[in-house]
Amino acid sequence: MELSPRSKINKKGAGNHSALLCCKLFISESRNSAILDAIETAARRDPETVIVNKFPDRAYNRIRYTLVSYVVALDSTGTAIYSPLRQTVVAMAEAAYAAINLEQHSGTHPRLGVVDEIVFHPLGRASLDEAACLSKGLAADIAARFQVPVFLFGAAHPTGKALDTIRRELGYYRPNFTGSQWAGWTMPETLSENPDEGPAHVSRTRGIAMIGARQWVGLYNIPIVSTDVSAARKIARMVSARGGGLPTVQTLGLVHGEDSTEIACMLLEPNQIGADQVQNRVEMLAAEQGFDVEKGYFTDFSPEMIVEKYTNLISGNRD
Repeated sequence: MELSPRSKINKKGAGNHSALLCCKLFISESRNSAILDAIETAARRDPETVIVNKFPDRAYNRIRYTLVSYVVALDSTGTAIYSPLRQTVVAMAEAAYAAINLEQHSGTHPRLGVVDEIVFHPLGRASLDEAACLSKGLAADIAARFQVPVFLFGAAHPTGKALDTIRRELGYYRPNFTGSQWAGWTMPETLSENPDEGPAHVSRTRGIAMIGARQWVGLYNIPIVSTDVSAARKIARMVSARGGGLPTVQTLGLVHGEDSTEIACMLLEPNQIGADQVQNRVEMLAAEQGFDVEKGYFTDFSPEMIVEKYTNLISGNRD
């Protein structure tokens, strides 16, 4: 879907920063500082979008950028929207695709693409429909410009298909190297299922992108003092809703460094099932197997802190 150029945007609406969208952009790189600098330089081209946080993980060889900007509905139905986020994320994707070759990438976190996942969350007075609209427009941009297959998820998908369902269908969770590592591209180059946008043929250097929209989720990681990744995966399954554990919790058991593993948790309803409950369950299950557990950590700020940081940063940019 084409967006109106900036010159046609209602500036009165554009100045209203109470309707915000947060974009979390996951890129398969964290070890090459020159590449990350190039991606972040691309993000700074538009001062109306700000990076409020970034979370690089060297073991996973993966980085997550948290970006925020305003959103403006352009017509009475709200079906067409504008946000500086769209152009900024395309620019960051362009820098990533130019510098990263998925065939040469390796890490201990699953991934299917250089630009692996993009998700939009509504903040403030923004709506989930607006987040979904922007994600669908961005998916069309990424697919057309970079010839990358894009799968939509959450509110951006016609049936609300969940991200983890798509990942399972695409083989995301299966390590393809030494049992605990993901390296290069080892899957077929022609997809058995057509993507929502873009070609069915996969570039081995760029891979696949997953783009969607949903309400806020919490990302919480819990280190286990053990190198037994099989045990970590067993604990992860028992904690997750899919394994009969805590409702609305998704987990991964992953190698994290030379002397530890980690339970990476996604809290789909963090106000209902929070970090403390997940931490307690992991500690109990790990103790049964004789493992020590460290205090977990969130990999991002809370929505309230993100809005506050955005407000402060955007004010500073205009001074």
